Formats: sequence, structure tokens, C-alpha cells
Amino acid sequence: MRVRKKPWAEGYINDHSDLIVTAPETQLGHWQERFEKQQPLQIEIGIGKGRFIVEMARQHPEINFLGIEIQESVIATALRQLVESGLTNVQLVETDGANVDTLFAENEVDALFLNFSDPWPKTRHAKRRLTSPNFLVHYEKVLKPAGMIQFKTDNRGLFEYSLASFNNYGLTFDEVWLDLHNSAGNEGNVETEYEQKFSAKGPIYELKAHFPTLTH
Repeated sequence: MRVRKKPWAEGYINDHSDLIVTAPETQLGHWQERFEKQQPLQIEIGIGKGRFIVEMARQHPEINFLGIEIQESVIATALRQLVESGLTNVQLVETDGANVDTLFAENEVDALFLNFSDPWPKTRHAKRRLTSPNFLVHYEKVLKPAGMIQFKTDNRGLFEYSLASFNNYGLTFDEVWLDLHNSAGNEGNVETEYEQKFSAKGPIYELKAHFPTLTH
């Protein structure tokens, strides 16, 4: 999806370099230095306008959060929300989250969130889906043993693909919800902007899984 360029975005990002990283390769293995406290580190790949990552940080001050987004205009909107929140346990990263193993050291991340990722519906594009084995191998490397992956989508096809992908890779499922908002799993659920807008049109699917510890 093409996002309209925001003329103010670049300047705003430069003015708030204490909250956003634009050269993440310099932080490999040192992300905790960006935060006031050294705490468990959880990341979201593809943050949209930032509602999820900011609200998670607000609800969980005992955790440090990193939100990754490649589109400057999108992450600038999220940054503005972060600045207004005054939170100190969340940082943003302007980069492509496809190769997280180049951004984080081995076992540096405690949990990873994938919210409403691009479904890439054509079969020939399956390898671009963020739940494909191409990406799972990177997640396995940076996540701590038994580190969690949480995946949410409103796309039934992508959800079914992700279930099969995770299962074939050998992940252990902790929770699987076919209608998150009408299930016990909705307690404590933090919605994204997209989720708020489209949940009335159909069910939200969610799964939580982790890599078997013996693989590390």
C-alpha cells in the first residue's frame, strides 16, 4: 500500500532522535542502552500508527518495547503518539524488519508481535509473508529460548497458512483463537488501529507460539 508522504516527517524524526533509531545496525546487541532500565525486550514488526506498541508500553512498564516500521510517514505518526505519551520504555526503529537477525543479537529478544501483516495473497509471493519459514529462521535466532511469537490477522487465508507454517517449522502453539474478540483470549487484548476499524466486518484470528527450547 502506497502511503502519502508527510513533508514534516523527516524533520520531526530528526528532532526526536532520543526516541527513534534510523541507523539500527549501530545498536546490535546494545538495545537496552536506549532505555532507562534494563528489562525484557519485546518487538513489533510493522507498527502502523503506533497504537499497539504505545499502549502495550503503557500497560507494561516492566517491559521495554521496540516498534519497527520501514515507512517514514507511518513511523513519524507513531512517533508523534509516543512523544505525547511521555513513555520511557518504548523506542521506535525506522528500518525494514524483514531481516531481524541483522538488527538483534542472538537471544536478545523476549517476544515478537506480528499484527495484521501484509497477506501477500498470491502463491508466488508466499515467501514474502512474515510468517513464512524464510522469516521464522530469523525469529528463532533472535528470540530467547521459548520466546513468544504473537500473530494477529483478519485474513483467514493468511491465518491458515501461518498455522501450517508454524506447525511445519516445529513451533509449539500456546493459544489459537478463531474469533479473538469473542473468546477468553480477548481479555487484555490490545487492539491496533486496523483491528479497531475492521473487527466489525469479521473475526480476528490470533495465535501465540514459541520455538522448542531444544533448538537453541
